[in-house]
Amino acid sequence: SNWTKIPSPLFKKVVIVLIDALRDDFVFGSKGKQFMPYTTQVVEKGTSYSFIAEAKPPTVTMPRIKALMTGGIPAFIDVIVNLNSPALLDDNLIWQAKTAGKRIIFYGDDTWVKLFPKHFVEYDGTTSFFVSDFTEVDDNVTRHLDRVLKREDWDLLILHYLGLDHIGHMTGPNSPLVGPKLHEMDNILKKIHISLLSKEEDSLPNLLVVCGDHGMSETGSHGGSSEGEILTPLLFISSAFEKRSGPLTQPELVQQTDLASTLAVGLGLPIPRNSVGNLIFPVVGGRSMREQLRFVHLNGFQLSRLLQENTPAYEKDPGYENFKIAEKSHGNWIKLYLEGNNSEILLNLGKKVLKQYLEALKTLSSSLSKQVAQYDMYSMMVGTVIVMEVLLLLLLSVPKALSSRAELHVPLSTPLFSLLFYLVWLILCAIHVIVCTSAESLCYFCSMSWLTAVGVMMLISALMCSILSTVAKIFENSRLPQRNPVVSSSTWSEIDVLILAGTIGHVLSLGASSFIEEEHQTWYFLINTLCLMLCQELCRSNFLLKECDLQHSITMTQNSDNTGEASECKNIDIPAAADSKLGKATTSAEFIKGSDKWISLGSPWIILICCRLLRSLNQTGVQWAHRPDFGHWLTRQVSDLLSEHKSELSFLAAVSLVMIFFLVQRRCSLVSKIAMALGLLGVYSYRAAIGNVVYPWQHDSKDISKGITEAHFVYVFVLGIVFTGTKDLLKSQVISADSSVKSTGLWELYSGLVLLAALLFRPHNLPVLVFCLLIQTVMTKYIWRPLKFDAAQISIMHYWFGQAFFYFQGNSNGIATVDVSAGFVGLESYVEVPAIFLTVFATYAGPLLWAIHLLCYLSSEVSRNSAAVGHGCFCYALMRSIPVAIYIVLVTALRYHLFIWSVFSPKLLYEEVHVFITAAICLFFTAVDQNPTHKV
Repeated sequence: SNWTKIPSPLFKKVVIVLIDALRDDFVFGSKGKQFMPYTTQVVEKGTSYSFIAEAKPPTVTMPRIKALMTGGIPAFIDVIVNLNSPALLDDNLIWQAKTAGKRIIFYGDDTWVKLFPKHFVEYDGTTSFFVSDFTEVDDNVTRHLDRVLKREDWDLLILHYLGLDHIGHMTGPNSPLVGPKLHEMDNILKKIHISLLSKEEDSLPNLLVVCGDHGMSETGSHGGSSEGEILTPLLFISSAFEKRSGPLTQPELVQQTDLASTLAVGLGLPIPRNSVGNLIFPVVGGRSMREQLRFVHLNGFQLSRLLQENTPAYEKDPGYENFKIAEKSHGNWIKLYLEGNNSEILLNLGKKVLKQYLEALKTLSSSLSKQVAQYDMYSMMVGTVIVMEVLLLLLLSVPKALSSRAELHVPLSTPLFSLLFYLVWLILCAIHVIVCTSAESLCYFCSMSWLTAVGVMMLISALMCSILSTVAKIFENSRLPQRNPVVSSSTWSEIDVLILAGTIGHVLSLGASSFIEEEHQTWYFLINTLCLMLCQELCRSNFLLKECDLQHSITMTQNSDNTGEASECKNIDIPAAADSKLGKATTSAEFIKGSDKWISLGSPWIILICCRLLRSLNQTGVQWAHRPDFGHWLTRQVSDLLSEHKSELSFLAAVSLVMIFFLVQRRCSLVSKIAMALGLLGVYSYRAAIGNVVYPWQHDSKDISKGITEAHFVYVFVLGIVFTGTKDLLKSQVISADSSVKSTGLWELYSGLVLLAALLFRPHNLPVLVFCLLIQTVMTKYIWRPLKFDAAQISIMHYWFGQAFFYFQGNSNGIATVDVSAGFVGLESYVEVPAIFLTVFATYAGPLLWAIHLLCYLSSEVSRNSAAVGHGCFCYALMRSIPVAIYIVLVTALRYHLFIWSVFSPKLLYEEVHVFITAAICLFFTAVDQNPTHKV
């Protein structure tokens, strides 16, 4: 008779202690026994139930809070929204508690305040993104505890501690700072538990819930789907539970979404509407059979209703069928119960019904968790069409863009006045009206204003007509008689074939989840193969070209005037080499006479050795990320107070900084050289201040600070060097067109970025920067100049090495490898724009430095014609556009793939940011290459 009423609450007061980045082994492992003795005692012998809660990726704070409070599975876009969380509009536990008149107090991560505005009667938020703060961020929570625990004017207390997460980001899970922080948390839990026990009356018991929002990886970060990131402890501690006895068993695995329905039942609240979680049954296992059946029926009714709303054929779902069977058996049990039957038959039937309900709940929850997302296919298709049109236009423009004039002409004026344009535009507008008026679900593109939608349709029509116009011109030009039919078209070299095959192979590999997880292997293979190909080219230039070949090539210079006109459609940017083989022959003759011959022949092997050493520095990817590497060996802790190899790390960092100075200062002015030297000295001082390295006269770093002063000292020199370089660039563009001034300005700008990277890189990663500069120096002097590669080939080589160095840094296609701590170097508090800029720069430092080096190299080569920078810009944009455009198509086709959220979506996020960076680089290329005679 009372099924429609919400059951009475099981607990009077509930305290939720959420410890950010609390891994399951921090409580149930050796660290828990060592640093959390009170919690371990309660788990093993106290009145508690312990579980391991599994979180779904993305394992970042805001989506996990949403999962805990709504019981639903958040969208992947919450990774980005996590930076500035909007108010949560979905049905959730906090809103239900407030509506029921519960008084809620919150202290901790201000993400809660943003998600649940005006829900708390009292709150004090702390900034979650300032990861270099380990102490104050938790002290600001704990300082309220004594006062609040004495009061009676609250029903739900939520505490969110961030210090452990910040320690993980800065120093990793094996840091000596983790132990004391866990001990601090243990003392806080002890204080809360004792206080709750002392205030219990005869009416209702109190409940303490201890959980983590996510774990942390072996590098201390999170966001991915590794075991360390998704498994967190979940403890329910209350005097209502039976005291544990017997040997300790492995905690049961539950889903993180199960907490919402369990707490809703415990607080006497409706289960959140979109919750896919199960009731964690042991929490209510001590109640009477009738109450137990009522609780599981409420959960099953809520899940079956959610299934009906999301699945048309819900009646055929096994979970729904099981629930209806259990519900029917439950009705029979109620009849027996109301008849006053207290025999063993009633008890056995109750246990049977309970088992049926629990199986139905498990099946329903699993079915709902696997429910595919409702994709906005219309908006996705519109975006994909625009992307593919732009890519096709770029590909059709290759012959003109890589000609000696470096023209990229997009014929827009003619299509805009053609009948085809208006016809296509009207058809697209009609399709838009039909789709938007008949769409049942929410569509992003349809929600835009009609003016915006019409503009998008005009863009699609214009691009389509431009493509058709370009194709028509290509066919028209191919039919025209050639001026010089004797001259054959340019032949493909082995390097060209390798570049084409490597690009196609890499693009095709993006369709497989394993290749995305281990993409670093693809790039390592490509640059190794490239080095072997360069070795072959050097051997051919030095040994295979005989004197007779040289003499024969010299006689060919008489025909060079005839080949000049044909070179317009070839990728040639060195006027002295009208024929590429002629250029290589003459230069190789000079090269043979030089004393650097053997160094040049050995340069590809030097590069291969450097790449092999870099691979040993950071293990990345998924399959072998757990294997030990040199970086972990350098940063490993021998005890809570001492790093095992800090002296070796300090020596390596010092040598790396010295080598960086000698490699980067060659083309800088005297003032910039001095600034660079002082800046690098400041980098070491900063790392010594925060305890990463030690000075030679120190035995250990006891006085650890945030290094704010030292970091600001370095920033001053970074800005000074960048300002000097910018001044020279502006001078060369505005006052005098002096190429040497422009070249100096670019190199100084590049050296300023190198100094910034040295500051942001962790000490064990400084060799990555050294090898980056060393390989660039070796390739410039001993490979690119002697072999006279054209600008297009050199640009693609830069792009390949930039991609490889992205992974040499320790990055991967998982969010967990983003080093968030780099965004807070030198910041006293969280400032959004600088923090995001520094994090993005530190993550993409490899590709960025190689791109800027390309611009410096092409601008400084006097022998090249003025179109070289234009060729480099176009090739760089094209090489970034091809994989991104194809990947968008692939990820749309694979949207129902099992790993769409854990593998493909993070990769798409990385690609998106990389496209923005490449766009900024291309704009910089274009700004520097302002030449009135060439429109690039």
